[in-house]
Amino acid sequence: MFSTAWSIPAGRSWDAEVIEASGDLWQRHAAGDVVAITTGGLVGRSGACAMPAGCAGQAKKKFPGLDRVLGGLINTHGNHVFDLGNRVVSFPVEETPFVVPDLKLIEQSCLELLELADQKQWQRIVVPRPGCGIGGLDWRLVRPLLEKYFDDRFVIIQKGES
Repeated sequence: MFSTAWSIPAGRSWDAEVIEASGDLWQRHAAGDVVAITTGGLVGRSGACAMPAGCAGQAKKKFPGLDRVLGGLINTHGNHVFDLGNRVVSFPVEETPFVVPDLKLIEQSCLELLELADQKQWQRIVVPRPGCGIGGLDWRLVRPLLEKYFDDRFVIIQKGES
């Protein structure tokens, strides 16, 4: 599911231009794209991951039980990128919903998502601007992290008309 050892694949350009789009994350999902949902690592006593708002909250409503699946994975493996099934993948940005998203965790998530996309041979992965919505991070701080790792399979989406 994830690895803690990272290497740069031969021939990969790490300074690629980030592809940005506006639209609805779930319309892209319905069109067949893999979607990342920004998540935190807080798991409650019930074993469910806290997914109170944003795209994580939307995913929890769309896929009942997803919060328990993610909570179980976090309890077993820690706060990492996971393939949650149904072309949905977690993308940790914070340890709890009560703290500001962490740029180091976002960078770790970029690496893990890149590795997972390579393993699964995904052709299109749509990622919301990590930590920049409810999390409050400035996109100008986050964008360089994504540019460092993401290639042309990744589309960064922000809310808007498609």
